[in-house]
Amino acid sequence: MALKLFNSITDAGPDDEGLIAISGSHGGIYPAGVASAVGLRAVLFNDAGIGFEQAGVGGVLALDSVGMAAAALNCQTCLIGSAQDGYDNGIVSFVNDTARQLGVIAGMTADQAAKVLEAADQPAARMTPPAEAQKVAQPERGPIHLLDSASVVSPELNGEIIVTGSHGALIGGDPARALKANAHVAVFSDAGFGKNNIGVTRLAALLDKGVGAVTASHLSCRIGDASSIYDTGVISATNELAELMGARAGLSVKAFMLAAIVSKRSAVLRI
Repeated sequence: MALKLFNSITDAGPDDEGLIAISGSHGGIYPAGVASAVGLRAVLFNDAGIGFEQAGVGGVLALDSVGMAAAALNCQTCLIGSAQDGYDNGIVSFVNDTARQLGVIAGMTADQAAKVLEAADQPAARMTPPAEAQKVAQPERGPIHLLDSASVVSPELNGEIIVTGSHGALIGGDPARALKANAHVAVFSDAGFGKNNIGVTRLAALLDKGVGAVTASHLSCRIGDASSIYDTGVISATNELAELMGARAGLSVKAFMLAAIVSKRSAVLRI
């Protein structure tokens, strides 16, 4: 079987063209765009709880437009961010029309679905390569950096306030991949919490790095969309540093951002 496992779909590249993939990434628009852009033949994602406006599987649906078979695995059955656990334990929860025509159905195990997807044709087209949205909110007061994927965070954002569209799970369980900057504050989606509450495990890892971190409920905002998390997100989990800045479950992300700005200014003054 031409199958390859990717804890993050951003680890895939042009050499993987034509392969069937199981990815630990959520099934939103950005991961789907990456899967298409590198030329994968078919893909299984994590459904991230499906969530607000079905954002957790929005990319699975979008891949129909280029004839790419795709499905998502129930986040309660396998660890988001772990392709191996997806393969070993994942149960299909959501299927696009292209995959359904091949025989993939909800309730299949991931390995069963992967075998069915061996019959998938190489898509005749590719989605437009995803434009990674990077915006700055409240530049006159903050700034707050809005990044649709944590994959584009860089050390240049050390000490900054970052809202990402990514899930709050450690990729492959690796604390070194929690965030590529020692931010002042970082925000993620809780991706439905998922199996073993994996969707919030970055928070403890970032506490060890001195980063205040929170997740937003997947039911309050679109995973993969930092602007949505900033605009309508409601905090679902926090680490202790974020709590010291005023974060708490049920508070809006936007309200917490105001407190984070104050905290950042105080830290600068202390220096």
